Amino acid sequence: MTARLNPAVPPPAATPAATAPAEPRDLGGVDALRDAVTQQSDAVGQFVAWLDAFGFTLGSTRVSAWSVLVVIVVLAGLFLFARIGSKIAHRLVRRLTALDPGARVLGEKLLSIAIWTFAILVGIDLLGIDLTALAVFSGAFGLAVGFGLQKTFGNLLAGIILLMDRSIKPGDVIAINDGVTMTVGQVKKIGLRAVSVTTRDKKEYLIPNENLMINQVENWSYSSREVRIKVPVRIAYGSDVEVVERLMLEAAKQTRRVLSSPAPTAWLHGFGQDAIDFEAQLWIRDPEEGIGNVRSDYLKTLWRLFRDNGVQVPFPQRDINLRDTPELRALIAAIGQASAEEAGTEKSA
Repeated sequence: MTARLNPAVPPPAATPAATAPAEPRDLGGVDALRDAVTQQSDAVGQFVAWLDAFGFTLGSTRVSAWSVLVVIVVLAGLFLFARIGSKIAHRLVRRLTALDPGARVLGEKLLSIAIWTFAILVGIDLLGIDLTALAVFSGAFGLAVGFGLQKTFGNLLAGIILLMDRSIKPGDVIAINDGVTMTVGQVKKIGLRAVSVTTRDKKEYLIPNENLMINQVENWSYSSREVRIKVPVRIAYGSDVEVVERLMLEAAKQTRRVLSSPAPTAWLHGFGQDAIDFEAQLWIRDPEEGIGNVRSDYLKTLWRLFRDNGVQVPFPQRDINLRDTPELRALIAAIGQASAEEAGTEKSA
């Protein structure tokens, strides 16, 4: 009897189960914080669950009242941390008296940038933000930042360069020529965007750092704080030149803030139409206190010395020459006749 074996029937292939949609989740840091709070206290966990119930789903991320509250608290905490940390760092740097003012300002700015960068990175880590999700927009965002914030980043880099090469420091007296006007003042503060310059009339100008890099700038206290002031002086013809020079130097010695070294000088510049032209050259070491007041004090002192020593200050004079012509003679005769008639009239009266 022959036995027939039936071929083995392969078991039916398992039907692949339908893939379940991914469950929306909060930010990674928000989920971890919610789980940690729930494990510590049931009451607080119920309150967190109640806050988490109010929300909506945006793609694969769930935005709830709990996640919004966590984000606000984290951002506020990091903002306070960065502000307080920057102030503490500034105070520590200011105590380093061995550094010059420019180096201290540079240290303050670099520490501020480092602290804020650290705070931003910590915030991203605490909130569990996935930066790879922004890769799609990074190119367009970088291009937009490059065009929109080009001036801002330019001023930032210009400020750092100014602080590093120490060409301009807080306390310097500078004159900026932008092609239209000349602004003279003392540098009070060098910021990341602009330099604060205060003039003698207490006007404060905020000049972008980039302007100081591309425009002509006169730094009156870059290598030396000594500044020379030129004062023009005019005397009448006939005055003793030697006496005038001696009086000019004596007035310089009596003027406050004028230095004895370098010594003041008095120069004969030329012979003008109405006067002899001199120039006094005075040196001061504190240009931030002003220049016009020194010039005024000097001229007042010189005026008193001129008056006491009989030196005359000139005034415009003109000599008129009249040609001898028949018309001129007729005019003179008419004037003489009119004068005689007027005199006769007065006698008869």
